[in-house]
Amino acid sequence: MDAICADLSAEHDALDAIVAPLTESEWKRSTPAVGWSIQDEIGHLAYFDDTAKLALVDPDAFTASVEALLAGLGSDDPTLAESRAMSGADLLERWREGRAALLTDLRRTDPKARIPWYGPPMSAVSFATARLMETWAHGQDIVDALGARREPTDRLRHIAHIGVRARPFSYVTNGREVPDGEVRVELRAPSGAVWTWNESSTDLVRGDALDFCLVVTQRRHVADTELDVEGPLAKDWIAIAQAFAGPPGTGRKPGQFTASR
Repeated sequence: MDAICADLSAEHDALDAIVAPLTESEWKRSTPAVGWSIQDEIGHLAYFDDTAKLALVDPDAFTASVEALLAGLGSDDPTLAESRAMSGADLLERWREGRAALLTDLRRTDPKARIPWYGPPMSAVSFATARLMETWAHGQDIVDALGARREPTDRLRHIAHIGVRARPFSYVTNGREVPDGEVRVELRAPSGAVWTWNESSTDLVRGDALDFCLVVTQRRHVADTELDVEGPLAKDWIAIAQAFAGPPGTGRKPGQFTASR
């Protein structure tokens, strides 16, 4: 738990450094996520960091909160109502306090403990990894909104691993049967290392780890990356790849971003 919590904390800090200098008008800037501002992106993270803490310390209360959330779904997103009423500066402080409290509870959780969530329960390590993925993915929306660039780190391995492991889920959430066979994934890490999954498969996704993470979090269309995708299983999967829980996302359109990121 110490290792993944250290990486999650580092991901928090990296995004904090980007949003901390923003003016109030910049907090309202639109992101590539349709209808969402930078403030909404941080509001989303703050809300789900709070519910993640609740899942750790009071699973019954968490389950009740999920039921209440589903009952309140409508044209407006109830997870963003509170944060949209705050100033950017106040929201930043709320996010800082919430994520610190989450990390405190994560660090003292048994790594093998099963934690309830909006999909199937996860081990505590996987749970923390999913929070890192969410922080990075919503951070990408903010980076894109600002026209900024952030240096990739080997923390991308966590996101890539979720992306590979979530291949069956990508089919299930799209109402499709999971095809037989695996897809080899071979990625260049920011450090220069090579990360590989499913080495025996002939179908292949190969390229830069950042490109792969952008695709499986649906922050880039595969056409706007330099990924090499070979074989029918690989091509079929990469078109619907989804590392995050919930229904299929709308993703990004081809040509929306250049391959240079």
